[in-house]
Amino acid sequence: MTVPFVLLILGALTAAMAPRLLSRADWPEREPVLALWVWQCVVAAVLLCCLSSLALTASAAWAAVRGHVFAFAPHGVVDAYGLSDYGRGAGALAVMLALGGLWTAAMLTREVRGARGRRRRRRAELRVRSPRLPGEEVPAGERLVVLEDPRSDAWWLSGAEPQLVITTAALGRLKGRQLDAVLAHEQGHMRARHDVLLHCSGALAGGFPQVPIFAAFRDQVHHLVELAADDTASRRFGRLTTALALVELNEERGVFGPAPTPLAALPGRVHRLLDPAPRLPLARRVRMSACALLVPAVPLLIAFGPGLGALTW
Repeated sequence: MTVPFVLLILGALTAAMAPRLLSRADWPEREPVLALWVWQCVVAAVLLCCLSSLALTASAAWAAVRGHVFAFAPHGVVDAYGLSDYGRGAGALAVMLALGGLWTAAMLTREVRGARGRRRRRRAELRVRSPRLPGEEVPAGERLVVLEDPRSDAWWLSGAEPQLVITTAALGRLKGRQLDAVLAHEQGHMRARHDVLLHCSGALAGGFPQVPIFAAFRDQVHHLVELAADDTASRRFGRLTTALALVELNEERGVFGPAPTPLAALPGRVHRLLDPAPRLPLARRVRMSACALLVPAVPLLIAFGPGLGALTW
């Protein structure tokens, strides 16, 4: 069982070391989109390690599974893996990994259902608080809803028909292009489908809270998607305008005071906009993107290595 054990060790080392290495780096604040890509590649590598190990151990334990996994493999590839030498422990390990996979699917299903339920409740609340007048026609694909509310706020509702919601208090506080910057920020979330990343990271962290990489992935995704949306708005309307819009929208919530709040990271976002660090050179960004793509390729090379070796001899 050399290959499955190598895959599991690689997955464990990646899950333990990657969050520490990425947390010490200073470039994710400068390149949030690149950082999101790197995090996705690292998490995909961990999941591929587990999935590949599951496929090999299950193939060793049960002939029916082996027939499906190696259905299109040329002659001699199966023998290269030495599945008959895995022993009785292969079945137990395969069952454990399969249960982990089922648990992951269950957590993701729970996360998606919970998100849909929350969207339905918020849309129902919007219909009650912002009803249509008799005879009022709703334009097809309408995406902006103005909500009567004394609190300044703006958010987006994901789904099949995403909508941007902004309160009347926010409209009163935001001046000129600041409103455009807030709308561009929320549209940045919508176009990049940040909701998918949030659901996946939340499901993994909720299902496996003891695994450090999944908890760090969830926390970093929540932080980085906001930075990426800030950059989307600032590229169109300027950093100063975007920073002032964030201040006007959140000043009443006390986020800029000494007491900690759920939005404690917002002052750092404003400072980042007002005093931006230089972006990484384009060549370095391309190299880092390519290197990140190689991370999930490593477990695939390990898993397919014996079979490819058998074909070359």
